[in-house]
Amino acid sequence: MPAATTVPPAVPHPLRTRPFRLLFAGRVLSLTGDAVVPAALALAVLEATGSTGALALVLACAMVPKLVLLPVGGVLADRFDARAIALAMDLVRCAAQLLVGLQLLSGSPDLWLIAAASAVGGAAGAFAMPTGSPLVRGTAAAEALHRANAAMGIAYSATRVGGPALAGALILTVGPGWAFVLDAASFAVSAALLAVLRIAPVPVPRRSFVADLREGWREVRSRDWYWTSLVAHSAWNGAAAVLATLGPAIAVDRLGGAGTWVVLLQVGAVGLLAGSLLADRLKPSRPVLTANLALASYALPLLLLAAEAPAALVIGAYGLAQAGLGFLTPVWDTVVQRAVPERVLARVVSYDWLLSLAAMPVGYALAPLAADAWGPGVPLAAAAVVVAGCCLATALVPGVRRIR
Repeated sequence: MPAATTVPPAVPHPLRTRPFRLLFAGRVLSLTGDAVVPAALALAVLEATGSTGALALVLACAMVPKLVLLPVGGVLADRFDARAIALAMDLVRCAAQLLVGLQLLSGSPDLWLIAAASAVGGAAGAFAMPTGSPLVRGTAAAEALHRANAAMGIAYSATRVGGPALAGALILTVGPGWAFVLDAASFAVSAALLAVLRIAPVPVPRRSFVADLREGWREVRSRDWYWTSLVAHSAWNGAAAVLATLGPAIAVDRLGGAGTWVVLLQVGAVGLLAGSLLADRLKPSRPVLTANLALASYALPLLLLAAEAPAALVIGAYGLAQAGLGFLTPVWDTVVQRAVPERVLARVVSYDWLLSLAAMPVGYALAPLAADAWGPGVPLAAAAVVVAGCCLATALVPGVRRIR
């Protein structure tokens, strides 16, 4: 008589569990509010000042504190309760966005006050961003991490599809100020949901702040698949900044006008969502390798823009490239959450964010300079070579091929 085999019980989808459901609901709300803000901010600042320099100032005020404070946020999220830090930062960002909204609704906004609020919001983001992975890991079973991260990726992508439409509706009906009020309300509700969420704390040995930073960096350097992939991800973000800087002008001058650029962004958002949905179903045996190869597809729209290809080809390639990003994000998050010890997870993730975001200002700064000197085709082609080369080169790294 054959021996009986034991079939392991099916793992329920993480959304069936209350802790992850609370986290997911708050995340969806705050993502929806954040998806509305960029268009509203650009229009409001330009309308109030008539200066692109003023808009650049506000954006820089949000970005610089975030870059400077990300490693600090990683240390704090590992040392203390990640849930409490995320809750506090939601309240800070709620206050910052409400202040901007009230300034815009007043009819005579103070640019420096908006810039200061943006700086506070950027700093709060630096402390909140490293808490994301510890919160997912603390609310989802180990066997359900992949589906939990896929659900988060789908939520992010879906808000990027609907966010611009909601922003347009608010701007055209009640004005951009209400978009910030909506974002503030989303952070308030997210904080309320985090307040009732309970996650078991992870004990972490107390050391000096510098020692904690060094330990996090050692964890990054000790994994060849991690730091080499970060190089590729940084190259992707730098290339995305080049496309974002030069793409709109090319669309207006050569591809049929501003409407072409809007369609390209919308198709990209749909591609992002499609990639996230695919990641929920597809579990590659070599996840890091597969995801990095998918990310290399970003070279396609860059090369097509450089070659002045027809708009339909550029738009289709951009949608495909964004699908690669949508696929990578949940796959990458799951591998990191499973491979990195929980006591250092936030610090490791903070270095990930730091390296990725730091490449974007470089792309923003160099792209127009190179375009003025040699024409837009040169920086676009160069960015394509860099992103494809860095992403494909990770296939040569033993750890990237080995990790499953």
